[in-house]
Amino acid sequence: MPIALTRRGLVAATAFGLATPWVSRAQALKSEYKLSVVGNRPIPLSEGAFHWADLVTERTGGRITVKVYPGSQLVGGDQTRELLAMRQGVIDFCVSSTINLSPQIREMNLFSLPFLMPSHRAFDALIGGEVGQELFRVMATRDVVPLAWGENGFRELSNSRRPVRTPADLRGLKIRFAAGAIFSDIFTALGANPVQMSFADLQPALSTGAVDGQENPINLFLAFRMDQLAQRHLTVWNYCADAGIFHVAKSVWDTFSAQDREIVMESAREAAKRQIAASRKGITHQDRSSFEELARRGVAVVELSEAEKQAFARATRSVFDTWAQRTGAELVRKAEAAIRAVA
Repeated sequence: MPIALTRRGLVAATAFGLATPWVSRAQALKSEYKLSVVGNRPIPLSEGAFHWADLVTERTGGRITVKVYPGSQLVGGDQTRELLAMRQGVIDFCVSSTINLSPQIREMNLFSLPFLMPSHRAFDALIGGEVGQELFRVMATRDVVPLAWGENGFRELSNSRRPVRTPADLRGLKIRFAAGAIFSDIFTALGANPVQMSFADLQPALSTGAVDGQENPINLFLAFRMDQLAQRHLTVWNYCADAGIFHVAKSVWDTFSAQDREIVMESAREAAKRQIAASRKGITHQDRSSFEELARRGVAVVELSEAEKQAFARATRSVFDTWAQRTGAELVRKAEAAIRAVA
């Protein structure tokens, strides 16, 4: 499965300025390069960041030493500020969620459109095709160099109060979301009370009951023991998927030799491929180990049928239509066509 732009596409995406022969410029390297990622080990998104850092450091013999700063600590825990911090020179490398990029890059809301992607196959069709390349070209206009697509996973719904099987079951629940006005609109349309907060603030908010529930991938739910934060009900509805992007500040990329760029890019691809596999572990038809672990922890899981998902899709259709226009109508049409082609 393609997880990054081709080398030709990468050059085009960055206005043909990235392939200048390294012998024509002096390579001034830092003693340490800072890599930011939301969350921490053992969730796959963060593991991917650590793996990327290790590969680059090892393969360059320590000439490019990359240190991971998890929990978005370089921006005070506010993961939505990572892109700005990269442009300001605070962050050198980053593994970002498209959700956290979307407040600055409207096209990244594509992955948050409710019930657009019904499966991993549909998700792969987007990141591995024309849509993924177009999004990388958009990102490259923001002073960063996107190298590989990763994955945080389909986002499922948990709460402390009751099973959720219909839109009516969400009525009145206080649900935390990470970023992006689209999520506020989605949960408002479903009758819930959406509350925006950073991931750093989520765990105490759940433990104190400041919010009733949240939406995150199952791998994160398990890793951070949300079952111990009163989250006893989990609904598998796959309402949106969260993509990850491995990228480097352009100001940093421009200082690397052609050889080092190749190492950084290939390391990103390898780490992203491993990250995608880890994000899907235990939740496929062939491997149900994560569901088995949820059962052992006493979490009541509701897996919605296609008909039940459609009820939620209908309830949020006006949100989809509004945000499709804001995201880019032509981009959304391309995405829908790519998904139909693999259905």
